[in-house]
Amino acid sequence: MLTAKENFREVVKGGNPDRIVNQYEAMQLVFDGFTMSAPLLQKGQENVVNPWGVTNSWPEGTPGQFPVHTPDKIVIKDIENWRDYVKAPSLDLPEELWDIARGMYAGVDSDKAFKAAFVAPGLFEQTHHLSEISNALMYYLTNEDEMHDLVKYLAEWELKLAELICDKLHPDMLFHHDDWGSAKSTFMSPAMFEDFFVEPYKEIYGYYKSHGVEFVVHHSDSYCATIIPAMIEMGIDVFQGCMQSNDVPALLKQYGGKISFMGNIDNMAVDFEGWTDESCAKEVERCIEECLAVNGNKYFIPCITQGGPGSVYPGVYASMCDAIDKYNEKHYGFSVEELAVARMPHQIMF
Repeated sequence: MLTAKENFREVVKGGNPDRIVNQYEAMQLVFDGFTMSAPLLQKGQENVVNPWGVTNSWPEGTPGQFPVHTPDKIVIKDIENWRDYVKAPSLDLPEELWDIARGMYAGVDSDKAFKAAFVAPGLFEQTHHLSEISNALMYYLTNEDEMHDLVKYLAEWELKLAELICDKLHPDMLFHHDDWGSAKSTFMSPAMFEDFFVEPYKEIYGYYKSHGVEFVVHHSDSYCATIIPAMIEMGIDVFQGCMQSNDVPALLKQYGGKISFMGNIDNMAVDFEGWTDESCAKEVERCIEECLAVNGNKYFIPCITQGGPGSVYPGVYASMCDAIDKYNEKHYGFSVEELAVARMPHQIMF
């Protein structure tokens, strides 16, 4: 029986997996010194300012934090003079913070799970966190030079962070956030997206891969079907968060072998008031069956689309994990007990 890590590798590489990968079971998301230097935002907290000067709140009943963009809290007041407002945080951090991160990495059983560096937000998200989403999208059209310079500035800072993460922590996976669309469309045309983001991400993801990272998993719980070629060029191995609106079976048919897909279970389909084990199991089986019909058990991982293990309503994520275990028991012959031994305990982050 393969460990969860080995089985993930076989699925993504198109090898010989012996069962379905169970959501995030093959990766342990771990933090770095910079992430731990920032204020820790908890559910229900409001108006917490991060090291970039962005104010965030985490309302109850939502999957994560959101920037607050009342006029007084928008960081970039004038895009033509963005350098007057955007000041990258120092990465000259106390070694004690990196020691804490090393302890987290040391706690991962590297036979059973990847040590996945967790990096968020990404380049696009950071631009709209600093300037507000509608402003940012307008600036990409009206102030192309300034936005290219801003993205370059953010990418250079993220590369410095990548150097520290790789040098001090040695991850073998990167789990990187950057939401690039809504449920129905990307936020910009494929041509514009490629113009702004392909080269910076090729450099960032290329750096990680040249320093021991085996897989880049990119989270964008959105529609991204039209920019899959750009994602492949960037070096993304797994598109996590692929919503049903992407027509995941069609993407598997067209791109399986070049990139893998992790998702196809929209949060709203399972994570709601009044959810049941039966409603979770129904979605899990639908998701698995329609994707297995394309390439068999290759290039696809059933998963809730949100960017980390967990759910808004307590118990939903665990119920989905149980449903996948039962599917593996029924169709692949492994007992639930055997499956538990082959992985670390399920991680719940959100």
